[in-house]
Parts: sequence; structure tokens; C-alpha cells
Amino acid sequence: MIKRDTPIRFLKGIGEARAEILISLGLNTAEDLLYFFPRGYENRGDISTIENAPEGELCSLMLTIESPPNERVSKNGLTYTKSIATDGTGSIELVFFNQRWITKALSVGRVFRVYGRITHGLFGSTMSSPIIEAVYEGKQLQSIIPVYPLSKGLTQKIISDTVRQALPLCDEIENTLPEDITDRFGLLEKSAALRYMHNPSDTETLEKARRTIAFEELLIYRLALSRMKEQSIDFKAPQMNYKGTGVAKFFEELPFSLTTAQERVIKEIFADLCTDKPMMRLVQGDVGSGKTILAAAAIFFTVKNGLQAAMMAPTEILANQHYKTLDRLLSPFGIKVALLTSGVKQKEKEQIKQCLEDGSIQVAVGTHALIQGSVVYKSLGLAVTDEQHRFGVIQRASLVEKGEAEELRAHTLVMSATPIPRTLSLILYGDLEVSVLDVLPPGRQRIETYTVSGDYRDRIYEFIRKQIAMGYQAYIICPLVEENEELPRKAVEAYAETLKTSVFSDITVGFIHGRLSAKAKEKEMHDFVTGVSKVLVSTTVVEVGVDVPNATVMLIENAECFGLSQLHQLRGRIGRGKAKSYCVLMSDSKSAKSKERLEIMAETNDGFAIAEADLKLRGPGDFFGERQSGEISFKCADIADTTLIADTGEALKMLADLPNNGESGLMRAVDKFFENTRDGKIFN
Repeated sequence: MIKRDTPIRFLKGIGEARAEILISLGLNTAEDLLYFFPRGYENRGDISTIENAPEGELCSLMLTIESPPNERVSKNGLTYTKSIATDGTGSIELVFFNQRWITKALSVGRVFRVYGRITHGLFGSTMSSPIIEAVYEGKQLQSIIPVYPLSKGLTQKIISDTVRQALPLCDEIENTLPEDITDRFGLLEKSAALRYMHNPSDTETLEKARRTIAFEELLIYRLALSRMKEQSIDFKAPQMNYKGTGVAKFFEELPFSLTTAQERVIKEIFADLCTDKPMMRLVQGDVGSGKTILAAAAIFFTVKNGLQAAMMAPTEILANQHYKTLDRLLSPFGIKVALLTSGVKQKEKEQIKQCLEDGSIQVAVGTHALIQGSVVYKSLGLAVTDEQHRFGVIQRASLVEKGEAEELRAHTLVMSATPIPRTLSLILYGDLEVSVLDVLPPGRQRIETYTVSGDYRDRIYEFIRKQIAMGYQAYIICPLVEENEELPRKAVEAYAETLKTSVFSDITVGFIHGRLSAKAKEKEMHDFVTGVSKVLVSTTVVEVGVDVPNATVMLIENAECFGLSQLHQLRGRIGRGKAKSYCVLMSDSKSAKSKERLEIMAETNDGFAIAEADLKLRGPGDFFGERQSGEISFKCADIADTTLIADTGEALKMLADLPNNGESGLMRAVDKFFENTRDGKIFN
């Protein structure tokens, strides 16, 4: 008999080899299978007709075999079988490759449910390599088919059969959510939700199951955030003061005046640093609102109080740029700044670590290398993280705890240039106080944005050439690193090569993407920053923080592939100097929705308005795109689902009024969350 703690290798059909593969997916016991949710579902119960089936989209047909199958061998030795079937509205040719057994199955008059993509051509309709299921009288075919994540050595059948063995265990799973909450929000019992996630009877039941699991996940997460905020009150941080810091001199030396918004936020930051409670503050500002100078001021203030500071960026490119900016601003005051990334040579890395430990380096700038266990700070007083949600919401705790000498925690300053609607910031930054930079520095001009089709390509190239002749530079952004036959989109290296050899053969063209080595990236960026290369072809690796004031044009290829917030970030790489700048969104998409989204970009430069529109138009699932992966990942919950956020917010208030909520399964689940995530430092 299978129990919840039965090792995976003892399940039927799972030998040692398969057990190892399943264990690598985090499936150690039978109970783990219950939480191994499908990555998607096929709705095979929604039957179309040959006549009305949409071209190129997955659909189900109920077909009767009309003529005997015809087996042939192609010139290259490929065996394929063809058969004609009908559903009364028309006939269709079914084509199967290297499936010789299927000839016996496809007997005339037999009925099958067929699932695949239909092609309507000049000589009739065709479906290649469909999934077929025989229809028997009195036997109900499953309508919603789960599709699981796979690994080499596994098939959908192996996973489905294994999960099916564990499903009776659902009856043993206790409810996590109190009854008052499940009743109020129309949720299922947890045992039913788990069962329906793997074996839904219809789409409505599946959605209810998914929402139940998502609700529980998000509520646990928000309770964990609340607990982290409460616990931070118990910690002490180094209390700073203005005496002898010379901070006024720092501001006097700046080559520009601060905006009113910058002055307001700096006062908020300094007020936090002058208490013995750990600062946990988010500075959220639109592209180009001047966040870096705030970080520099906070770092200056910290070092002049005899402490160290660390600034963590999500990419080496951005870390390099921050290092150069901070070194330029701080070194005249005798403050030593060091860069610590994976690209730094090992010998130099060891020297930097030694200097951080003895305190001779006061400021470290880098990537994840800053939080590795071997990095020790003498007296870390301030941890700054840039573009926070790229690290995951709670990972910053690892950096903060580097300052835990003598029970003192480092102050935390988080900077985000990605405008996020307020509802989402409650989830992403629920444990932080929020400051908003809502005034752009003087001189920042509106970037003229145009949406065009590929028909304008030659004219755009000519415009880029004219801008370069005037002494400026251009970015060209592509959605892919490599060519992909299935996706007719521009790829960086091949595109750059085409530009070099034909369109801009007399102009230096560089290219950059995430797969280049750190050294190659640095060289390409250096060439562009110094003006050696005039055109930089790139993926979204330049999306955040890269600062080249001389760049005045950005052409974004296949613009429909990007979210609005991402396009806004990319656009923010230009318009950083005094010259007029232009962003061209090129797209041949026929989708009305895509056109509507791109028009919003042309109409406004307001990042917060764009973020709201992006959330509304794309729906929660796509708001962050790839960013939702990483530490802030849930099995079902979607951090951009505003309805779910509102409902879990109401549930939090309800919990406060429920008796014995500390003894509930929900509180035990929060304890388990901290246990599984190493006290909240790593999520999932």
C-alpha cells in the first residue's frame, strides 16, 4: 500500500534509473507527486468540425475512418501512413510518421477522437502526426488531459501513470485554509483541489482547483512577508548621524542640482539611517529619474559613519556601470570602491575579499558574487540592490545578513526602475517602505516613438545612417540570440553580420547578448560607450541601467514579442543626453491586440501609466515575462493577478479576527515556508 512517505522508487513502473530522474525533479516521495502540477492542459473534449476547425490551432475532431490506410516509404527511408477520415462536414487526410502499428488500428468505419493541428489547403484538409484515441460505446474519454513537465528519459504516459498511483493520497491531505476563508471565497477543500489539478472533469473544475492552490500559496507568502517585517523590528541596525560626515560637501560637488523629488527621498533615506532600526526602503522611479545618485549619497553617508556599503546589480554590465559611477563620485573623497563579479580574475577576487574583511575597501559593487558565503565584510552598514525583483523578493536577506556582526543588521535600500502598479508592489515589496521619484531631472526630453511595419525598414536604416553622420549612435534590439526556424524573428549575431556586410558596411557595428563571455560583453559595451562602434545590436541585456548619452535612436525588431514595461525599459536607454531621441517599434504582427499595445507606447512616456496598461492588456500571466521565474515563483499563483491580490488581502484581515489562528494549519504552513526557504532567503 502506498503511503505519503513511500519512496518514489517503490512505485509501480519506476526502477532505479527512472527514480533518479524523478528525484532530480524534486520528486522523492509519493506525496511529492501530488504537488507536481501539470505545466498545461489539452482540452480534447472540446470537439470542432473539419469545416469550422481553425487553421494551425490545436483542436479535437470526432472522425470515422473512411478509407483503408496507405503505407509508404519516402526517398530518405521515412515510413509514413495516410488515411482519409470524415465527420460529416468534410473529409480530412491523417498523416502518421514511423508508426507502422497504426495501419492495423485504422480500420474502415472505426471512430476516433483525433487531436492535432489542421491545415486547410488547395487539395483539402490535412492533419499531421495527431494524437488518436479509439471511441468505444459506453466508455467515456477524458476531456481535459494534463501535460506535465518532462525530463530526458520520461514521457507523459510514465508521469501520468505514476501520478495516478499517488492520487488516493489526496484524501489524507488536511486543509491549510480555515473554513471561514474557503467558504467566503468559494474555494475547494485542499484534497479535492489537488485531485482536480491532476484529473479535472471540466475546465470550470480545473479553474476552481487552480485558484484554490494559488490562493493558498499567495496567502502563505503574504503572511511570511508580514512576519519578516515584524521580525525586522526586533533587529538592531547601526545608528548613523550627520556629525563629521561632510555630506553637504558631497552634494555641492555634484555637477547638477537635485530635483525636489530627489531631495525628498534623500531626507527619507537619511532619516531611516539615523535610527537603530534596519531601514527597509524601496525607491521606485521611472527610467532616468535619478536613482543612482540617491544610492551614491546613502553610500557616502554610510562610509563617513565608519561603515561599509555593498551594491548588488542583476547583470555584470549594470554592475560595471554602477562601479564606474560610484568610483567617479566617491573616490575624490578618499572612498575606495571595488568591483566583484564572476568576471573578475580569481587572484584579484581574493584580494578584494581580504580588503572587505579588513575594511580597507569601503564599498563593494557587484552581482550575486557579493552574497557568496566566502565574502565577509568587516562592518557592512548598507546593502543596496538594484532592479530588485530580478533577484527574487527575499534574496536580499542574504546580503543584509552579511552585516550581522555583533547582532547588527545592515540597512536595506532597494531601487527599481520598473514602474509597478501599486497592487503588485504590495506583493513584490510587501516588507518595504516605498519612496517614489515622480519628477524627472531637467533636460530629459520626451522620446519620439513610432510604430511601423517592415515595409519601412530601408527608410529607418537611412534615418539611423543620418543620425550617425551627425555624430550620434543607435541601438537595434532583437528578441532572439540565435536563428530559429520555427520563429521568424531577428537574431542578434546573424543580424549584426548582415548589417556589417551590407546595410552599414562602412560603419562599425557591435553586438551583445547574455551568452557572450564577461570579457566579450565588456569589450562590446566599452566600444559602444567610447564611440568606437556606432550601432549596437543587442537582446534585452541592455534593458536596465545602461547609460550612453550619445545614443539617440533605438530600433526594436519584432516589437510585439516584448511586454510594454519591457519596451519602456529598453526605450529608456536613449534620450539620456541633450539631443532629441527616437524609438522605432517595428512589427509585422496582424494582431489587433499587439497593435493596440504598441500604440500605447507611441502615445505616452509615463512608465506607471504604461505598467497599468500592460497589466490590463496582457493579463497577469505575462506581466513580468521571464522575470517571474527565479526566486519569486509559485506553482499556481500569479503575482500579477490583481483579483487574487485583493482577495488574499481581504483574507489577511479576516485572519486577524479568527480565533486560534496561530494554531491553524495556515500558520504551520508559514513555518514550513520559512523552513523550506531557509528563513525566507531563497523561495522555491
